Amino acid sequence: MGSGRGWTIRLGAAVFLALIAMPATARAGDPTDQIRAAIEKGISVVQDPKLQGKGKTGERRAQLRQAVAPYFDFREMAKRSLAIHWRNRTPAEKEEFTRLYEQVLENSYAGKIESYHGEKILYGRETVDPPYAVVRTNVVTAKGQEIPVNYLLLREGTRWKIYDVVIEGISLVNNYRSQFSSILERNSFPELIRKLKATVNRLEKG
Repeated sequence: MGSGRGWTIRLGAAVFLALIAMPATARAGDPTDQIRAAIEKGISVVQDPKLQGKGKTGERRAQLRQAVAPYFDFREMAKRSLAIHWRNRTPAEKEEFTRLYEQVLENSYAGKIESYHGEKILYGRETVDPPYAVVRTNVVTAKGQEIPVNYLLLREGTRWKIYDVVIEGISLVNNYRSQFSSILERNSFPELIRKLKATVNRLEKG
């Protein structure tokens, strides 16, 4: 199961720092401040001298992933990505699908985040329409190309959580929704689960 269109691969590590490194001290309030803090936290982990080298890969990735669960709404992403197929799933199926979906995202981007080489991130206009918010950024590559990356957040209680990322106008959620719909048009839900498990195993083996 591919990432679709190949558009995630060429963006590089900086685009996804906020997906992995939301700081534990983040508070509800200014969504842009949270995204900025997330990126800075991610960079500090990736560049930590104590976490360099192949022997430190597991520890480094563990630290990057620790921050995801509390601040990234994987269930909301999973629900939106599965779309109409979500409603007929049992609670156990929804839980398994969400868990696998989270693992696919984490494993897909861990390596890319680790390849960060000082790309700049410019912060643009923020839109807040409770309980939703959009934080607009541009990732500046080494060649000076600006890639628009918008973070969509949902406020839950006292926190803002990312539920989608739109890169050059392409939604991560919509991208996966298209893939899942295509699979389910020809196969059963258990077959989709099997494919997700195979993808996770492949990504974890590198």
